[in-house]
Amino acid sequence: MRICMVTHSLYESDSRVMRYAEALAARGDEVEVIALRKEGKPEEEVIAGVRVLRIHPRSFQEKTKLSFLKQVAAFFAKTAWVLSKRHARKPYDLLHIHSIPDFIVFVALLPKLMGAKIILDIHDILPELYASKFHVSEQSLGFKIMLFLEKVSIDFSDHIIIANHIWQDRLLARSLTSDRCTVMLNYPDRSAFYPQPRTRTTDEFVMLYPGTLNKHQGLDVAIRAFALIKDQAPQAMFWIHGEGRTQDALIQLVAQLGLQDRILFKPMLPIREVGAVMANADLAVVPKRKDSFGNEAFSTKIFEFMSVGVPVVVSDTKIDKYYFNDSVVRFFKDGDEKDLAEAMLFMINHPEARMQQARNAAEFVRTYDWDVNKSTYLSLVDSLLPEKKAGRGQSERPRPENEKASAQAGSSV
Repeated sequence: MRICMVTHSLYESDSRVMRYAEALAARGDEVEVIALRKEGKPEEEVIAGVRVLRIHPRSFQEKTKLSFLKQVAAFFAKTAWVLSKRHARKPYDLLHIHSIPDFIVFVALLPKLMGAKIILDIHDILPELYASKFHVSEQSLGFKIMLFLEKVSIDFSDHIIIANHIWQDRLLARSLTSDRCTVMLNYPDRSAFYPQPRTRTTDEFVMLYPGTLNKHQGLDVAIRAFALIKDQAPQAMFWIHGEGRTQDALIQLVAQLGLQDRILFKPMLPIREVGAVMANADLAVVPKRKDSFGNEAFSTKIFEFMSVGVPVVVSDTKIDKYYFNDSVVRFFKDGDEKDLAEAMLFMINHPEARMQQARNAAEFVRTYDWDVNKSTYLSLVDSLLPEKKAGRGQSERPRPENEKASAQAGSSV
C-alpha cells in the first residue's frame, strides 16, 4: 500500500505518529509523513523506512487565537498543495490524518475524491481543548464552531481513531457511531522505552517532566510544590525538558522563587532520546490540571516512565483514575501544591516505595505494549483496503482483543 500521514506536529517528537508509520513501513508499505519542521532539521528525510516531508516551520509561541489560526492556516494550505501534487503523480491508497485540528483532514479532499480512504486520528478533542486554551465557555460561539468542525471532519472520514475511551463515549454521544471508530491509546514503543542503565554519576535526586509546556500540564503547580520541599530535600533537582506557550512564564516563576540552580529547563528531545533521559531520573512528575481538557487527556508519558522503570507522581484526573490505581502511580490532588509537595517528599524519603511502585507498574504496562496492540491498527488499515490486503497475501497477525475490557481488567492491579 501507499500511505501518507499528515500531522501538525514535529514527527521526531510525536511518538503516536512514529509508531503507526514505522509499523506500516516495517511490513512493506510505502509510507510518507507530512509534518512541521524544527529549526536545523532537513526538509526531507527517510527515518526507519518512512519518508518525512517537513514543509512548514513550527512556532510554540502562539499567544492568541489569531496567531494560532495563522499557523494552522499556513500549514493547511501548504499541505493541501503538496499532498495533491504528490497524489496526482503517484496516488495514495490511504491518508491517515492526525488532529489537532480536526479540520486538517480536508487537506485530503482531492485524494478522497479520487478514491483514497481517510482515517482521522483524534489525539485531542478540539472543542474542549479550544475552551481550555482560550478560556471560553461551552456556550460560546467559538466552542459551537469547534463542535461543527468536529462533526463535518468526522463525516468526511472513513474511520475515526480516538485516543482514549472517555473521549470515545463523548464522541459517540455527539457525532459518531460505534462501527466507525476505534480506540488506540498512546502505547509505549519498547524500542525506545525500556529499562536501561543509568549514565548519570551524580548523587542528586532527579525529578523529571518531559513534554509540552502548556497551562493544562500544570508545571506551575509542580514548581511551587518543589519550592515547598527544597530545604527538606536539598539533594533534589527538577529537570523540565520541553517547549510551549507557558515556557517564559515558568522560567520567570522559577527565578522569582530563587530556584534557578535546582529547576533546570532543557530542550525538548526526539522520541528516540527521551528514554535514556528518563532512565537517569529517580521520579517522574505529571501534574496535569483537572480542567475540561486536561481532566480527560491521556498522557503517554506515564506509560513511558513505567516502561523505563521510573515511578510516577500524577494528579488525580478523571482519565488517570480511569486507567491507573494507587499501586502503580502515586496520586496527588489536582492543583494542590501542598499535596504534591507531600507526595514528592514521601517518594524521596521512601526508596522501597519507589521500587515497589516501579515493579507493579512494569507488570501493569505489559498489557499496553505497542508490539502487543499494533495488530489492531494494521488490521484496521487492511479492513479499509481489502483488495490491497488480498494482493499482499494472508496476514499472520493475531486477532485484536477488546481493548476496553483489557483496560478495565488492568486497572485492578
